[in-house]
Amino acid sequence: MVNKESRTAARENKHRRLRNRLVGTAERPRLAVFRSNNHMYAQIIDDTVGNTLVAASTMDKDVKAACEKTNNVDAAAQVGTAIAKKALEKGITTVVFDRGGFIYSGKVKALADAAREAGLEF
Repeated sequence: MVNKESRTAARENKHRRLRNRLVGTAERPRLAVFRSNNHMYAQIIDDTVGNTLVAASTMDKDVKAACEKTNNVDAAAQVGTAIAKKALEKGITTVVFDRGGFIYSGKVKALADAAREAGLEF
């Protein structure tokens, strides 16, 4: 009998491999994305000191009010726009994109594209 690894464990392994190459610095922090079944989360993190500089998710009141559902591509785009606006207010213009072990497609891609359109560079 073959024991198949769970999807969560496989994603965590991919994320661990990605994190060997991605490091957020003070000049270019890391935009980390997490996607659950019901929500999308994004954080901009300075890994040199371990601080979260900016965060946004579909649980924020302004994002939740702007979209009908919190687990679709439109909601992810709203989160991307919100995180970019908050980052630009703090003076963050360039980031390193950390897809969190998720495939760069669908919601993750929508979040990234919306953040780029709102002014973040990566």
